[in-house]
Amino acid sequence: MLKFERFTLENGLRVLVHHDDATPMVAVNLLYDVGARDEDAARTGFAHLFEHLMFGGSVNIPEYDEPLQMAGGENNAYTTNDITNYYIQLPLQNIETAFWLESDRMLSLAFSEKSLDVQRKVVCEEFKEHYLNKPYGNAWHLLRKIAYTTHPYKWPTIGENLEQIETAQLEDVKAFFYKHYRPVNAVLCVAGNVTTEQVKTLAEKWFGDIPSGERYERRLPAEPRQEEDRTENITADVPLDAVYKAWHIAGRLAPSYYAADLITEIMGSGHSSRLYQRLVKEEQLFSSISCYHTGSLDPGLLVIEGKVRDGKTIEEANEGIEREITRLLQEGVTEAELAKSKNKIESMIAFEDMSLLNRANNLAFYELIGDAAFINDEWGKYSAVTAASLMETAKDTFRKGNANTLLYRKKHAE
Repeated sequence: MLKFERFTLENGLRVLVHHDDATPMVAVNLLYDVGARDEDAARTGFAHLFEHLMFGGSVNIPEYDEPLQMAGGENNAYTTNDITNYYIQLPLQNIETAFWLESDRMLSLAFSEKSLDVQRKVVCEEFKEHYLNKPYGNAWHLLRKIAYTTHPYKWPTIGENLEQIETAQLEDVKAFFYKHYRPVNAVLCVAGNVTTEQVKTLAEKWFGDIPSGERYERRLPAEPRQEEDRTENITADVPLDAVYKAWHIAGRLAPSYYAADLITEIMGSGHSSRLYQRLVKEEQLFSSISCYHTGSLDPGLLVIEGKVRDGKTIEEANEGIEREITRLLQEGVTEAELAKSKNKIESMIAFEDMSLLNRANNLAFYELIGDAAFINDEWGKYSAVTAASLMETAKDTFRKGNANTLLYRKKHAE
């Protein structure tokens, strides 16, 4: 069980403290309650652009990385459709450097046309490299558009298109910052050989005077229940045909989320999974295949994707997946399969808890979605899934009308 203490500053910043006296390092994790789902449809990619802008200098600190490196620290960040997370790990004796750096850029970025121009170009190059010029790079852009008609999950974190990033204006950037990057919309978690009083003193000193901002009230349009299967075809210059299939599942806090996660383990996680054993090894329809889910806070997707083996048609491959789903629905899962998938999840949870940075990250995440104490309930929720409840989730997920299929075809020579 992970132990922690919490307090809240007057400006609304929630602070968690996790004590660990077995390490000379300290992890400082700052999580903002903003992701790509919170963007305007005409201004997508802003949350991710901000991840880059936050390293471009703040009011009193022109270079973020330089003082951190001098203090022996490392940092990084990531953006999802739901959250934006910044984290630092450094020697305990230099903990105040992390508070100084994070508080100054929360106070205010050094907004400038130059900084925006630099980071805009960086993001545009990333867009081109990973989404336009990479084989299958646009697959998730396309799959999201098929699966979502209403909810902002229909665009990826990188943004809907290059033009929206290229035309981002400084005033738009400032408005986004002061709407979302405020103490009242953030969670700070500090993990290491620290006391709550020590962290409280530092938090008050460095974050206490920052204006709280207005709490962001999320009012996103719900995705309507899908009643008709959707299929789209695309032809591109890729080495192999590929099949992408997605089904809507419940959000992160729903009980059936845990059953859906176990389904992905049984169906397509690793070489012993059903899809790999049957469709890669036995029938040799695919050269690779996997099953996973998006893990999103709002209702997300369970996905199966695979590269079709040369000599097999994309139709044969797609039918192979459909057969395995039918087999799952007709035969169910064995107790051995369920136990094995649960053991893998339990091992993953235990492995994650070994890292100080992961503990800080996860505690902040669970606090953001409701209560940091949820972290200690996770394994119990997986453990409570029975073969019967898993099959209820499987039948609801793989029902007729809920499937979204992208057939990504290799362009053949004339």
